[in-house]
Amino acid sequence: MPASLAGERIDRVVAMLTELPRAEIAGLVDSGAVRIDGLPVETRSRKVREGDVIDVDVPARPIVAELIGEADVDIPFVHVDDEVIVVDKPAGLVVHPGAGHGTGTMVQGLLAHFPELADLPRAGAGEADRPGIVHRLDAGTSGLLVVARTVRAYHGLVAQLAARAVQRHYRALVLHHVEANAGEVDAPIGRSEGDPTRMAVANAGREARTRYEVLSRHREPVPTTELACKLETGRTHQIRVHLAAIGHPVVGDSRYGGLRPALDLGRPFLHAERLAFEHPATGEVVTFTSELPHDLQAMRRVLA
Repeated sequence: MPASLAGERIDRVVAMLTELPRAEIAGLVDSGAVRIDGLPVETRSRKVREGDVIDVDVPARPIVAELIGEADVDIPFVHVDDEVIVVDKPAGLVVHPGAGHGTGTMVQGLLAHFPELADLPRAGAGEADRPGIVHRLDAGTSGLLVVARTVRAYHGLVAQLAARAVQRHYRALVLHHVEANAGEVDAPIGRSEGDPTRMAVANAGREARTRYEVLSRHREPVPTTELACKLETGRTHQIRVHLAAIGHPVVGDSRYGGLRPALDLGRPFLHAERLAFEHPATGEVVTFTSELPHDLQAMRRVLA
């Protein structure tokens, strides 16, 4: 266990590493499926120490059909080396197969260029339906994400994400004027009780924090605010849910109240514009940036 996670509760560490819900982790602890240095953890509040070896018997996921590379999936590569791939994902491209998206995803495009990615889950690094994937962007969100090419890179990047050492910065345009010039939304996120395909701020959800800074405010064609956002955690739909929760949904976000006829964008105005992490081979901090795509630039030009 890296020093950056020392002192954290074991259930929180397991949640960060496995992305399992806390309720499921509680069951794993109770059944003896979570161990530290070979001994079952007896309480979820047990604090981890630097050097602890944590083992978790994660429930098996359903077997998925072998993925086939698809060369016609267009993927803009920003950086490629022997350990990592950095992609500038266009809006509309789904990251990995899931319900309603069995083909045509970024993963299948990656496999056409890097077929060795399929070996990672067999070596215990990741899941069969998302080889190399260590974090995701929503389908409608554009911008940067890193993909692991090796087992070392996979585990190293997952550990950095768990320790919140990966810097992920976004640009967002939201409805209405945000009064404070900077702030932080600190509110847990979980599945919506009324619609399990939506996320919501929920007391029983997982810890989530988003920082924001106002870049500009506009009055026409409707009041809006452009924000620079930084993820402190990485929950599903986090920025979209957090900004909607404080009354400022992302422009163009049909799921969380951001649609306005005067700002017809066709997708959320949300772009992952900066990504920085420690390279798993060299230890050097590498930084990548991405300009706003043309559709978001065009939207900015109509603001006054």
